[in-house]
Amino acid sequence: MPNKVTIWKLRNNNPLRKSYVNNNINPVEFDALIQITVEMSRYLYPYIREILQSKEDHEKNSDIWNNFNKRFIELTKERYNTDRMRVKKLLNQTESDETIIKLLITLSLCISNQGYQKLKNFLSDL
Repeated sequence: MPNKVTIWKLRNNNPLRKSYVNNNINPVEFDALIQITVEMSRYLYPYIREILQSKEDHEKNSDIWNNFNKRFIELTKERYNTDRMRVKKLLNQTESDETIIKLLITLSLCISNQGYQKLKNFLSDL
C-alpha cells in the first residue's frame, strides 16, 4: 500500500458501509489488506484473548465483554448502513454475540506464522 489514503479508500468497497463504492479490488490490494489484518491481529492478540476469556467466564469479567460489545455496536451504527439486514443482525444482541465470537476467533487464529495463508484461505471460501 503506497499510503494510508489508499487503505482508507479500499475500506469503502465494503457493501455494508454507509459510503459504499463499488470498485473491484485487485489481487495485490487484497493480499495487502490480508497482511495488514494479520499484523493488526498479532498486535491486538492479548486484547482479543482477554475479550474471549471474559465471554467464557462471564461472572468474573463481564465488564470486558460488555465494554467491547458496546463499542462494537457504536462503531457499527456509526460506520455501517443500518438499513441493511446483515447490519441489523449485527446490532441485535442475541444474534450478534455468536458472530462477534467467530470474528474474534478467526482473528486470533491469524497470529501464527501461517496466519496470512489461513486468513486468505478462509476469505476465499466465503
